[in-house]
Amino acid sequence: MSEESDNKYSFFLDETGDHGLSFVDKNFPLFLLVGCLFEQKELARVENKINDFKMDFFKTTEVILHSRDIRKCEGAFQILFDLKTKERFYNELNDIIANANFSIIGAGVNKEEHIKKYGKGAKDPYVISLGFIIERLIFCLDAKSFSATVDIKIEKRGRKEDGQLLDQYNSILDRGTYYVESHRLKNKIDSFESFLKRNNIIGLQVADLCAYPVARHILNPKEPYIPFQIIEKKLYCSKDGKYDGYGLKIFP
Repeated sequence: MSEESDNKYSFFLDETGDHGLSFVDKNFPLFLLVGCLFEQKELARVENKINDFKMDFFKTTEVILHSRDIRKCEGAFQILFDLKTKERFYNELNDIIANANFSIIGAGVNKEEHIKKYGKGAKDPYVISLGFIIERLIFCLDAKSFSATVDIKIEKRGRKEDGQLLDQYNSILDRGTYYVESHRLKNKIDSFESFLKRNNIIGLQVADLCAYPVARHILNPKEPYIPFQIIEKKLYCSKDGKYDGYGLKIFP
């Protein structure tokens, strides 16, 4: 591959929790966006690994790895009711994720605290989270290569929601953020696209697998959780290894 391809990245965004402020689930008061940043050659390698993994367990690459379905043993993941299969499945999937070279950036809103602090003036958690993630994405890219550029890929959520999200993204792009001016965003971000779940985008499946463990850690930081321990070192950090406020930010 060319040197240019070494400076080309893909950033896959997934969400967990509900971003609406009209209802707060007391057991899960968090809305969280999580993005996984891959360099192109590494992305191709991980795609091959996961497709081989799917062929091994399902005899097809068409099964979509979805965190909730895996945890609930639903759909194709009913095979996990067999405990030996379940152990091998988790060991092999965890091994793929642990050995994959990618960076994680997460941002979210504790809706209870957000409403308590801002009342009717509380902003949409999606807007807050997206702005922070895009800002930190630029910092993360700069740390990798001054000439690095990125394609942002998300999962479709519905025509109305997708339209609102695109408007939010374009607004961030046009006005910039507190720390990143508009022209820097436009120079770094090549595209912003959404895909259907059935498009079977491996990077989006990796982001989905990372989102829940990060959320669970935020809600129960003292409770050891193996999936989070596997991905914790992938969170974008400061030079001294701190990810709070860098690769992970929770508002307010």
